Formats: sequence, structure tokens, C-alpha cells
Amino acid sequence: MRRSQDRILTSHAGSLPRTERLVAANAARAAGEDVADWEQLLATEVADLVARQQEAGVDLVGDGEYGKSMTSPMDFGSWWSYIFQRTQGLSLDEGGAWVTDRHLSTPGDVRLTGFGLRRDQQAFREAYTDPTSGIFVGAPPVFPKVTGPLRYTGQEAIAADIANLRAATVDAGTADAFMTSLAPGSASRIANEHYADDSSLLEAWADVLREEYVAIIDAGLILQIDDPSIAENFDQIEPEPAIEDYLAFSRLRVEALNHALRGLPSDRIRYHLCWGSWHGPHTTDLGLRDIIGTVLQINADAITFEAANVRHEHEYRVWDDVELPEGKVLLPGVVSHATNVVEHPELVAERIVRLATRVGRENVVASTDCGLGGRVHSQIAWAKLRSLSDGAALASAELWR
Repeated sequence: MRRSQDRILTSHAGSLPRTERLVAANAARAAGEDVADWEQLLATEVADLVARQQEAGVDLVGDGEYGKSMTSPMDFGSWWSYIFQRTQGLSLDEGGAWVTDRHLSTPGDVRLTGFGLRRDQQAFREAYTDPTSGIFVGAPPVFPKVTGPLRYTGQEAIAADIANLRAATVDAGTADAFMTSLAPGSASRIANEHYADDSSLLEAWADVLREEYVAIIDAGLILQIDDPSIAENFDQIEPEPAIEDYLAFSRLRVEALNHALRGLPSDRIRYHLCWGSWHGPHTTDLGLRDIIGTVLQINADAITFEAANVRHEHEYRVWDDVELPEGKVLLPGVVSHATNVVEHPELVAERIVRLATRVGRENVVASTDCGLGGRVHSQIAWAKLRSLSDGAALASAELWR
């Protein structure tokens, strides 16, 4: 994994806006229609996307999660829901359950509430239930539930994703490419009617997802683990748990992830931490300071995290007190998915510099808070990536003068 040796490199958190023809093709396939030349269409779209990332100044490119179906331009969930299409042992849960009752591994039972019942949504119920608010939450979708032994069935899908990205990087003349895959802790946030306990369920998901991890690494790509659950679960526990209880709860998920990553090279793995990408107040978010020690136990040398949205931008100061372990790299979000305002390059540079002066310029790669695809309009997303690149150039001029 490249480091910022002579300038600040740039990347992003994974999802990028889908084109109109890709959204239309995904919608047709979801409706059961045959899409002529689907494989060629997807390959072409990924190749065009990689070239466009390079034009925008992105150094460490990805496939935009194009192989993870998105049937509308605005879609907050494809990063997560894709795995259910690649896993055996699931059935639709007509009750729409998001998670089931669970217990912390230390005293103090808690219940993870249903999707749409976050504590943030309870605190701002009027805003969340107002269709004119911009953060309206309608009827919850139908989620799957675990009803049998979990087994990975996505070999052909991941092979196609890998082939498309590899071909695109060859055409573009770059080897610096990454691909995302879900973490066991995030995958497990659905109802479970088969496994005896939380640990067994997490272990099963770890075994399922390891197949994707190995395939991505073996293909010579960088693996990015998408895992909002470590931070986001905190907002879905009612009542609010004590921090020490929540960390014990989270360590089970870190252990499951590390089990899935066993034997894989940590210098080719990046871990994406975020607080969920929904556009809400986020007043009940857990602080970075509370969980960074747990996150640093993950067997990944790079950490991508939200550092630009206004609920977490101040947390760069965490690195005044937390020492970045040897070999670790930070990919802070310096442009955000949470606003349509395009960040000025000088602000982007400021965000980069204040973190680089704390952890070392070679240990910072400028990135996005979260995936831009499905969160902001395509035109805005690409303007943000251009501002990201321009800001990194300004920061480089200051840091290497």
C-alpha cells in the first residue's frame, strides 16, 4: 500500500455515483429482466470510472462498488445489502427486523433497537417524520434473516468484480486499486433464527466473508473492510450503554474480523470506520476517542474515517494524545458526503495539514468521509473529488516546503 512519501496521496471511501445507464440496468435486473451484454456493460462502466478518477486526481482508485447493485441514484445501503445476494442460509424477514435482542458480554443487558429507531431518531422524531425535512425516514425495507447455516455463494460475483477492476487498472496504467468488502460485525446486524448465540453468528459471518477477503488479496488488490457497526451500533442500543460495556460488545466484532483476516497481509488491508452515512443530526454518535483504541486492534494497517463532517471534524485533536502505531496509515475524510457544499481546496488543505503535523505527513492519505455514491448528486461528488485533489496539492506544498 503506497504511502505519501513525497506528496499527500488521495483516495476515497469506496462508493462512487453510478451512471444513469448502470442504475437503469440494475433496476431492470432487479425486476427480473434480462439485460443484454450486462457483463460487458459493467466492465466498460468500471473502466470509464477508473479513468475518471485519475482525471480527478485520485491516486488510489477503486471500482466505485459498481458490482454492488444500486437501483436508484440515491441509495444508502448497497455497500451492506450486496452480501445477502452472495450468501446462502438467509430468508426474507417480512417483519422487517434490523437486529434482534442481544446481550453485552459484560453485565448490563441491552437491546439493539430496530432500524428507524435510533436514539438520534428518537431525539429528533419530529424532523425524521417530516417529509419536508430532508431526513425523512419512511417505512423500513424488508431485511433478510438467518434461517440456516451461512455459506458464501458469491464466487462468480467477486471474480467478476475483481476482473473488471484489474482490467481497468491495466488500461489506466495503475496498480494502486482497492476493493471493498463487508465486516462480520456489520453483516450480522439482521435477525438470527439459526445460531445459538452472538459469538456463533459472528464466527459464521467471518467464515463467509473471509472468502471475499482472500479473493481480493490474492488478486493483488488492496482490501477495504467496510464496518460502520463498530461506531454506529452505539446509537442503536437502548438504553445508552456504559462505554466499557459497549467496548466489550464491540471487541467481539473485532475478534471476529481478525479471525476472518487471519494470515492476510495487514499492509494490504484498510479498515473503514464511520458513524453511518444517513443525513441526520448524529447527536448520539459515540466519540472517536472512545473507540480508537479498539479500532487500532484490527489487523489492518490503514484506517479510513470521518474527519470532515461537522459532528466529527474536531476529533483530529484525538491524535494529540493517541500515538499512531508504527506502520499504521490514516485516510481521514477531508471532504464529506454529509453536505452538498463543495469544500474549498484551502479548507481541504487545512484539514490535511493539521492531522499530518500530528501523525506524520507520510502517514496521511487524503480521502472522503464515506462513500459519495448514493449520498450526493453525481455532479457534486465529482466536484468534491476535484477539490480533494486540489487541496492535497496545496497541503503537499506546505508540508514539503
